[in-house]
Amino acid sequence: MELAKITSKGQITLPINIRRTLKLNDGDKVAFIEKDGQYVVINPTMLAFENAQKAFEGEVERLGLRDVDDVVSLVKEVRAERKATQA
Repeated sequence: MELAKITSKGQITLPINIRRTLKLNDGDKVAFIEKDGQYVVINPTMLAFENAQKAFEGEVERLGLRDVDDVVSLVKEVRAERKATQA
């Protein structure tokens, strides 16, 4: 368990072990999420990354992508389609 003291301005200093665990650096933001009546401190960048991973789950298989070359080809194809519709 780690403890932090709240200042008169409502500020806290996160203990170094928590900052390291959450991969937080100077200037980063944290998010407070309520789960089952308790609040959890998270790194919102990591949350966004995890949400993106979940959103794309299964897309590799669905699109039949086997390797990096397939991904590059798909990107080129999408760019060409967008360029054609913008012309």
